[in-house]
Formats: sequence, structure tokens, C-alpha cells
Amino acid sequence: MKKGLFFVVFTCMIMTMWTTTGCTEKKTSGTDSIDADSTDTTAADTLEQLITEQPMPKAADELFDDFIFNFAANKKLQMKRILFPLKVINGKTEKTLEKGQWKMEHFFMNQGYYTLIFDNHRQMKIVKDTSINHVVVEKIYLKRKKVKQYIFNRINGQWMLVEVNTGAMYQNNNASFLNFYQKFATDSTFQMQHLNVPIHFSGPDPDDDFSTMSGDIEPETWPAFAPELPANFIYNIIYGQSYTQSNKKILVMRGIANGMEMQLTFVRKGKAWKLTRLSE
Repeated sequence: MKKGLFFVVFTCMIMTMWTTTGCTEKKTSGTDSIDADSTDTTAADTLEQLITEQPMPKAADELFDDFIFNFAANKKLQMKRILFPLKVINGKTEKTLEKGQWKMEHFFMNQGYYTLIFDNHRQMKIVKDTSINHVVVEKIYLKRKKVKQYIFNRINGQWMLVEVNTGAMYQNNNASFLNFYQKFATDSTFQMQHLNVPIHFSGPDPDDDFSTMSGDIEPETWPAFAPELPANFIYNIIYGQSYTQSNKKILVMRGIANGMEMQLTFVRKGKAWKLTRLSE
């Protein structure tokens, strides 16, 4: 991911945020509301004030990730990059929003990390594809069983938000996994019942900051390794990957601008999903 002027300011702010909401504490504090998050917006507001003073580098339109971070933090840019009147669909109801009706959307900026869902590791390479012209950012409300999709198209070389569409979670291509994940993230008994035997672990060596370790974890030792998972809502970005009725899902939790990443691999065995691998 390119680091323009945006990231100079952004990294300093997010590093502070990550120390309080990082890999060891990833459960969101927001309620599961369709209209707004209840997470603290102080950090996002500060970022907005700082980043608005810096123009977005033209190169940020090449990679969608570079663009979306600027879009989520810069109010002036966000207003310029929405195709008004904006089509908004909620179930069977359709309306349009004018510029004065739009409320700033910070996406995952308030929590300092974002989540992605892939069927396999090959799909993960598409994130760096600069030829993509259509991307969907999904906000998945796990408790309410809703998915809000923000649809972006690259028009004349610039990414633009062209539609917002909210629908039922059961209509989503990842519905089976999302229903399972909601229980896995909130019910410790259910979580223990859906651990593979064994679980493969790879991650930093606690005794050596410059080394990694790998090995197998038995279910009885899982609580010592188990990360806190976002339980109210998660995000997903569809860069063009086509989801199938796959028996494998990789949930990626990626820190914003600090290089931290965690991958949880789930495999469906029969009718049950099992966590098979944790990689940090």
C-alpha cells in the first residue's frame, strides 16, 4: 500500500489508537445499529481535521485501499467523491439523497482495524490489482442480520460512491459463514465446540521480538491464545473476488497503517464450521 502525505499524519494517529484497540482487544464497543456506530469518534474527528489540510495524492486512486482511507477520513474529499443524488436502497424501498442530506461516514476508522473475508489465499492478491474499477464495502450487522453495501465505481480515473444498498444477511454470498461467525464470536461454549483438533498456530515468539513460532494448539489450551473478536458488526471489502459455496473461509483482521494482521482460517466439515488455523 502506498504511503502518501496522508499516511504520514495517519500513521501517527492510528498507532496511538491501536495500542488501546489492537490485536489483543478487538471487540468493538459500538452497539449494533444500522444508522450509526456508537464508537468514540474523537480520534476520527481529529484525523479529519489533520487530513483535510492535505490533498489526497493522485496515486491514491490507483489502489482502492489508498482511496478508501482518504475517503473515510477527509470530509471534503468524501463529499466530492459521492455521485449525488445518491441512490439508497433499503430492502424494497428506494430513495435518493441530496448532498445536504449526507452524513459523514468514517467506516472502520474509529476502531483502527478492518476485516476481510476470502475463500482462499489466491483471492487475497486481488487487493493490489490496480485494474479494478468496481468495489463493494460491506458493513455486516451480525445481530440484526443486515448487510449495508457501499458501492464504488472508478469513473474517469476517480473512485466514486454510486449507491448504498441495505439487505438481509441471508441474501449475502457469505450468509452461512456469517451466521456461524456471529455465534463463534459471542458464545464461548459454542466457540470451544467448533475448534478443530488440533488448531495450527503461527505468530510472534513471545521470547524473541524478531522471531516467529508455529505449532499445534489443543482445544484445552485455546483460551490462552484466543483473540477477542468483533461481535456486533464487521466489515468486508469485495474487490472483485467471487464467493462460492466454499468450505473454507479466511477472516483477516488488518491494522490500519501499522502492519499488524491476524488471519483465522475456518473449514466446513460436514455441516459444521471449524477453526483450523490462527496466524498473526
